[in-house]
Amino acid sequence: MKEKKTVKVRPWKEEDIPAIVACQRAAYPDFDEQYDERIYAMQFAAFPEGQVLAEVNGKVVGYATSIIVLLDDSIDWYRYDEITGGGSFSTHTPTGDTLYGADIAVHPDYRGMGVAGKMYVHRKRIMKRYNLSRMIAHGRIMNYNEQAGRVTAREYVELVREGKLKDSALNAHLKAGYRVKGVFLDLLQDDSSLNYSTFLEMPNPDFQPVRRKIAGSPLKRTVRQFRVCAAQYQMRRIASWEDMRQAVEFFVATADAYHSHFLVMPELFTAQMFSTMPPEWDSRRAVLELAGMADRYLDMFRELATTYNLHIIGGSHPILRDGKLYNVAHLFTPTGNVYTQDKLHITPGEREDWGIHPGEGLSVFQTPLGRIAIQVCYDIEFPETSRLLALAGAEAIFVPFSTDEKRAYMRVRCTAQARAIENSIYTVIAANVGNLYGVKTYLLNYGQSAVFSPSDPAFPIPSLNGEADPGVETVVIADLDFASLSQVREFGSVRPLHERRPDMYELRPKAKIKIVRTE
Repeated sequence: MKEKKTVKVRPWKEEDIPAIVACQRAAYPDFDEQYDERIYAMQFAAFPEGQVLAEVNGKVVGYATSIIVLLDDSIDWYRYDEITGGGSFSTHTPTGDTLYGADIAVHPDYRGMGVAGKMYVHRKRIMKRYNLSRMIAHGRIMNYNEQAGRVTAREYVELVREGKLKDSALNAHLKAGYRVKGVFLDLLQDDSSLNYSTFLEMPNPDFQPVRRKIAGSPLKRTVRQFRVCAAQYQMRRIASWEDMRQAVEFFVATADAYHSHFLVMPELFTAQMFSTMPPEWDSRRAVLELAGMADRYLDMFRELATTYNLHIIGGSHPILRDGKLYNVAHLFTPTGNVYTQDKLHITPGEREDWGIHPGEGLSVFQTPLGRIAIQVCYDIEFPETSRLLALAGAEAIFVPFSTDEKRAYMRVRCTAQARAIENSIYTVIAANVGNLYGVKTYLLNYGQSAVFSPSDPAFPIPSLNGEADPGVETVVIADLDFASLSQVREFGSVRPLHERRPDMYELRPKAKIKIVRTE
């Protein structure tokens, strides 16, 4: 006899959380940003009544999360992280008037059984119980990739609403009672929606304004801004590692003195150590010796990042892995953690003279201050990778670079500025300058550190937030305003991320871009 499958919806218990994590991973196998038990425990602690699950014969087959908030209606839209406090539900406001449906998921083996509909019934009960004016949510438009280019995302939503097109996710939301308040490029990795998100609202027909005394303030848009310090590092002959460390600590102390959140060092500035090696050594022997100093490099920056409570992009350093040399950038966080990004595109000189191999993988680093990516020197000259990073959510790309003369420098500068304009992001370039006389493997260094922005009325002309004087040891410091960046992406004079033509061309990564939450 076949076992009867009865769906039961109930509030969470703390001991349900491991099963909820398992359900989430089954429901969203392709999503990088899956939550762990710690995040779900925080959500449950913030508002236990808002977290429900569906079970069949004791197995968790679906879940729905929600919080109460009070939003400012003068703001067109909010991002998920703004409403939820980065997923922690720290923004839960018992005196609010809006239920935010943060997430809803059903295990793939139990879809088509009305599980989501039963959980929506519970959400509507919460609206009525707390006398909330509405429920809002973000949603996907799963079939938009089939129409993109011929119609805009907003036009697509209208066609679905009119019944001229079908979209499984949007049709389900409309059937549930939502109306679409807006369509925004939410910059989550979702190929079917091309990273677009609907902003949905469901009014509460039982809302009684006269019975509600609101004693709270609306959730304001977070001022998201950080200060970056890009080093312009003077290459000079030195006698020891300690000499180089003193120079590095000068830049760290300078970034700290000017209240910076990030310091960006140049590519391969540690090649200064070549001046301590025998002059008769060839390039390959010298770079292998430098690679052997990787532990000292890591220890130095880990200590400085924790001591000064600073995020440091430590330029790049040659790393030996499985018998091969790679040019690797490192991100050091104030907690002492280290994250890496390989240089992917290798110049002929690096290949032939140093034996450097091209690395693998692209990462976006979700720091507490914003989403950043790192592209080392030549990598910024390839627009495909920068666009992929922007579509994966990067808001700023840091570019440690090292060039020997002005034409090489202009390639990096012009392409970094172009990447900022065409992707509506910030790019930050950090240079080496000066000469290593007597060191045949790294004689000349020409560069100018700078910070670039989109080219729109919200930003300086000519899309330049700051630049150093060329040829001297100094820094450039700039504040990166991500609230303005978000506005320009949605409402700018031009919107290059919106106006792509996937009906004519397509850009997809061969390997999934990693979203790395830093600590």
